[in-house]
Amino acid sequence: MGSVEWGIMILEGCKQATRQAVNLSASSYYVPDSSSMQYLNYGAGVEVNLLTGQTTILQSDIIYDCGQSLNPAVDLGQIEGAFVQGIGFFMLEEYLSNSDGLVIPEGTWTYKIPTIDTIPRQFNVEIMNGGHHKKRLLSSKASGEPPLLLAVSVHCATRAAIREARKQLLRWKGLNEFDSTFQLEVPATMSIVKKLCGLENVEIYLQSLLS
Repeated sequence: MGSVEWGIMILEGCKQATRQAVNLSASSYYVPDSSSMQYLNYGAGVEVNLLTGQTTILQSDIIYDCGQSLNPAVDLGQIEGAFVQGIGFFMLEEYLSNSDGLVIPEGTWTYKIPTIDTIPRQFNVEIMNGGHHKKRLLSSKASGEPPLLLAVSVHCATRAAIREARKQLLRWKGLNEFDSTFQLEVPATMSIVKKLCGLENVEIYLQSLLS
């Protein structure tokens, strides 16, 4: 018997599977036990411009458990891409609509998506390969959607920076009382961050220099 081309063998195999109603895909659904759901670690460092509300991500560190990665290069790209996409969701992409329910933004001129300036200045990603797990498909774990939610670390870091800015604002005013309660919307756009930091920051800062 001569050699068989790979493409022909796959094509014939698919035909046979179709005729015999054989499912060629594989999937699994893994529910972790309670002990593995009691921790959540994430972190990011940001810098907030009090005068403009612009948030700069100084550093993000991700250690991601991929189980036994099927392709580390693909998983790494998925993790980095999903995280930046999540930054867009939590910090930039404002979905505005009019009274008729129609979307107002017509393009990226008004609908702000992540750009090269959005990426953390120092972006460290490490894949942590776990051991064999009989309840997961080939012992692997998803690397698509989960990293997107890790971008909430940027939102949380921005909220912490705003809290410190509000404390500083009260010190400039000569007040000691501080109310840490405020709502940081999603997305936390520049205008929202600037408003929460205090619109009168410039005047108060200049007065503090003169006093």
